[in-house]
Amino acid sequence: MSEQTPSVDAGGDNLPAGPGAVPEPIRRGERRGMFGASKGGDTSGYGGLVRPVLYPAPSVRPYGGYFDELADTLEASLGGDTYGAAVHQVVIDRGEMTLHVRREHLLEVLRALRDDPALRFELCLGVSGVNYPDDIGAELHAVYHFHSITNGNRRLRVEVTCPDADPHIPSATEIYPATNWHERETWDMFGIVFDGHPALTRILMPDDWPGHPQRKDYPLGGIPVEYKGGTVPPPDQRRSYS
Repeated sequence: MSEQTPSVDAGGDNLPAGPGAVPEPIRRGERRGMFGASKGGDTSGYGGLVRPVLYPAPSVRPYGGYFDELADTLEASLGGDTYGAAVHQVVIDRGEMTLHVRREHLLEVLRALRDDPALRFELCLGVSGVNYPDDIGAELHAVYHFHSITNGNRRLRVEVTCPDADPHIPSATEIYPATNWHERETWDMFGIVFDGHPALTRILMPDDWPGHPQRKDYPLGGIPVEYKGGTVPPPDQRRSYS
């Protein structure tokens, strides 16, 4: 899973000078080593590498390209009050648009993106998990990637956060059924619980595996290998997903 830039509320010092200006990135700490893990030895050979963690600041109008039209259409579809409550910032970075959406409004935003004829994002290409331990109150991020074939191959990213203490995000499977396995992988690797998922079980790791291996607090190296035999149980004894 690829890492995405996390969402934070920008301070006044980071806002651009005027419409269309590019805001300065926000520094949110340091990343040490190749993977930024906080526990266990860094086996990558880059343990001495230190880099700043930079978050892109919220963008201001005009966004440019089709991004303004997309934002206006979504606001009209949801209603101004709902849009304002749901989308707490918009980031235009490297020619891509990311809507940072509050988790309690995620499903209504996704329905509008799928069903509004002027939006019609038919494809959800995947769900990526990200862990930012220093993003206090929003340590876990789920990132959804959308593609509209109907409206000229437009692309859009939606990002949602949840805290370690309450790692719950609504499941998108009722709107985009293909997110089923992506959400399972994100739970397996990061521990995000997708409420309403039909069968939120591990998909890569064994059922009894402790922890979530792509979190930054997961140890690097030194994990004991367990050999449990190569037998396959009869079909009537395998776990059920119904």
